[in-house]
Amino acid sequence: METCYKLFDTKLIQSIKLTEQRFGFEPEVTQKIARVPKIRIYEVGISYYGRTYDDGKKIGWKDGVRAIYCILKYGLFKMD
Repeated sequence: METCYKLFDTKLIQSIKLTEQRFGFEPEVTQKIARVPKIRIYEVGISYYGRTYDDGKKIGWKDGVRAIYCILKYGLFKMD
């Protein structure tokens, strides 16, 4: 989920109300797409080389807490 590689049909993604900014986007869109009937989600392997803070990485522990909050908000409690 947290790789930033996503491919959607334009009509599908435009039909979903998205509210999150920053790192909350990925849990929100993943949970909402997963609830759409007759949609197949494919996982495809990618090559990924993570950046260090020296390379410009900007994610921190607060972003992880926000992602967990969004997973619970959109997955467990299904808030729209």
